[in-house]
Amino acid sequence: MSERKIDDTAAPIVRMEKLNKNFGALHVLKDVDLSVAPGEVVVIIGASGSGKSTLIRCINGLEEFQSGRLEVDGKMLEPHGKASQTLQQIRTEVGMVFQQFNLFPHLSVLDNITLAPRKVRSASREDARETAKRLLDRVGIADQADKFPSQLSGGQQQRVALARALAMEPRLMLFDEPTSALDPEMIGEVLDAMRELAREGMTMVIVTHEMSFAREVADRVIYIHEGEIVEQGRPADVFDNPRRERTQSFLSRVLSH
Repeated sequence: MSERKIDDTAAPIVRMEKLNKNFGALHVLKDVDLSVAPGEVVVIIGASGSGKSTLIRCINGLEEFQSGRLEVDGKMLEPHGKASQTLQQIRTEVGMVFQQFNLFPHLSVLDNITLAPRKVRSASREDARETAKRLLDRVGIADQADKFPSQLSGGQQQRVALARALAMEPRLMLFDEPTSALDPEMIGEVLDAMRELAREGMTMVIVTHEMSFAREVADRVIYIHEGEIVEQGRPADVFDNPRRERTQSFLSRVLSH
């Protein structure tokens, strides 16, 4: 992926400083510092329950945080979910693909993709449909436009979800374990679509258990343990020469399976 351009001189799209998140008495994120440059692909790895998904859900306001500083595309998100207008602005610029596809079952593939651009960005029906068809072709399922979600495989549904997120022309894409709900034979087609997106220069933050994919697409890999960033660096450094004992222990477990 070395042909991708990362703009280190531009302001970070994500700037997180000393971020803390609690669920009641449970301290889930502990003084997390993270910045993401335009064009960068950051992959977050770690055991289940380590705080990975919570971290990226804070970026687009799906989870409130209790203290710290969080700036997304130049807009400040406040602790405790304040400033709802800012939050809405951020959500129009940040796309997210979840573990579950969250498609509307009563709408066709095309209508699932055109709904948000028409409602939020006031796109015309014709323009929204043209964009949707182009995006379906981009993720390799142009022939599925008129079907309903129930008629698609899991891999196809997840690629529709990806196309739907891209239809809002996001500056940043977040992925929360997008292949974890898929059968093994369907994982590759979703990862292929994400690889292509990375090649095109999309800024991405990805939570995944797919270690070979992380090694291939990431500019930077972050290992998080019990709500803290333990180690980060280039994929080759983190995977082949981890410095921290916790990282070594985690990788020895996941890479041996």
